[in-house]
Amino acid sequence: MRYATLGGMDAVDRQIIAALRANGRATYADLGRQVGLSASAVHERVGKLESSGVITGYHAVVDPPSVGLGVTALVGIQPTDTGDDDEIAAALGELPEVESCYAVAGDEAFVVKIRVATVDELERSLGRLRRIHGVARTRTTVVLSTRFEGRPNAPEPAPPPAVPDKSGA
Repeated sequence: MRYATLGGMDAVDRQIIAALRANGRATYADLGRQVGLSASAVHERVGKLESSGVITGYHAVVDPPSVGLGVTALVGIQPTDTGDDDEIAAALGELPEVESCYAVAGDEAFVVKIRVATVDELERSLGRLRRIHGVARTRTTVVLSTRFEGRPNAPEPAPPPAVPDKSGA
């Protein structure tokens, strides 16, 4: 079974996804209590969401400075006229300091998030990035502080079904 769109899921699936985005370590029993199902029913639903590609994985969220990544930068990348977006994206994926890569509209083809230990390391990373075939220029914004990031943005639950008016009006 493949969920083609959010419309292929019901309200319970959306509640399970929201709960997992808030706490990926929740047990099936915890999830069941939150959505009003048995642990085995939640297990089955989560399995279907995983096998269909809706849930793509689980990971630990860490504090970057605590693991030696004290500098974060957002880098806009403008390709050359002949630059191939797929080739540029593949080359960006080879740089371990590139944490995220977004294809965007506008003058820039991509915006990437880079995390490194120091400003000197950022300078070296930008040099490697600029040497990628097809990259014309970059625009870098250094992050001074992170107010929030990676916040779960749960889809809106489906509205409850309309209750027919029994007053005869």
